Amino acid sequence: EGSGFFVANNQVLTSFHVIADEPSPKIILPDGSFTTPIEISGNKEADLALLMIKEEHADKILNFGSPRNLTPNEPLLAAGYPWGTDLAGEVTITKGIFNSIRGSAEDGFEIVQTNIDLVEGMSGGPIVDQCGDVVGINTASLSGISFFISADSIQNLWPTFSTQDIAKINVDPSTPEGAVAAFYTYLKARRMEEGFNLLSEAYLQKTNFEEWTNRFKDILDVQIFGTRMEDERRNIVFVKFSTSNWVNGERQEHYYEGTWQTVLEDGIYKMYRSNIKEVFDPGWEWFYEI
Repeated sequence: EGSGFFVANNQVLTSFHVIADEPSPKIILPDGSFTTPIEISGNKEADLALLMIKEEHADKILNFGSPRNLTPNEPLLAAGYPWGTDLAGEVTITKGIFNSIRGSAEDGFEIVQTNIDLVEGMSGGPIVDQCGDVVGINTASLSGISFFISADSIQNLWPTFSTQDIAKINVDPSTPEGAVAAFYTYLKARRMEEGFNLLSEAYLQKTNFEEWTNRFKDILDVQIFGTRMEDERRNIVFVKFSTSNWVNGERQEHYYEGTWQTVLEDGIYKMYRSNIKEVFDPGWEWFYEI
C-alpha cells in the first residue's frame, strides 16, 4: 500500500513499487470512496506508475513546480497516508527542508534530497513547496534523510511509461477449479462484467447484473488461499478466501470457506450453486490447510 496524487483529471501518479505485482490496485479517494484503475502504465526503473480511472476529478489536480527553483533550507511538505488502510484518517503532512538535488537530469533520474522522515505508506505521495506545487514524489527514506524523484524528471519520463512491467490478470475457466479461481480473481479486480459472465444460466434466473454487483460494492480486495476438487463427478470445488471490505472509511477483514458447484456451458465452467460460510477468528492453521 502507498499514496498517490492526481496529475490530470483521471490520472493518479504513484510509485511503481506500490502497485508492483498487483494487477488490480484500488484507489481510495479523499471522500472515502474507492475505485479501480482501467489502465496502468509506468517505468519500473524510475519507480513511477500512472493509474487511469473512469471518473474525473479536476479539483484534485496538483501542479508541478521545479526543484531547480528551490534554495537551501527552503521548507517543504510531504503528504501521504502512513500505514495505508491500516490507519484510517486524514492525509498526514510532514515538514522538512530542501537539502540538495542529486543525479543527472539528462538520465531522467534527478533526486531531491530532504531531511523529511517518511514512514511506510507515504511512498508515492507528493512533496510540495511553499506555493503548493509538486517538486517531487516520495520514494525512499533512511534515518532522517529522504529522497524524492524530482518533478522535472517525472515529466521528462512520461514518454517512457509503458505496460510492459505491469502485472497482468491470467485466468483459465476451462476447469472447475480454474473457473472458481477466475470468479474471485475478477471480483478482486472489480471486473464485474467478466465475473457476471461466469454465472451459469440457472444462477442468472435468480439475479441480474445490478443486483449481483451491489452485493460486492464494499469489497476492496479478495485473496484466494486455495482451491481443491471436492467432488469431480459433480464438478464441486472447495475454496478458501478472504475479503477486505471498505466500510465507513475503515478496512474490515472477513474469511470464508465452502463449495461451488460448477457446470460446463459455452466451453467453460460456470458458477451454478454455492455453499459458502463465513469463518470467524480463524487460527493460523486455517490459512494453510486446504
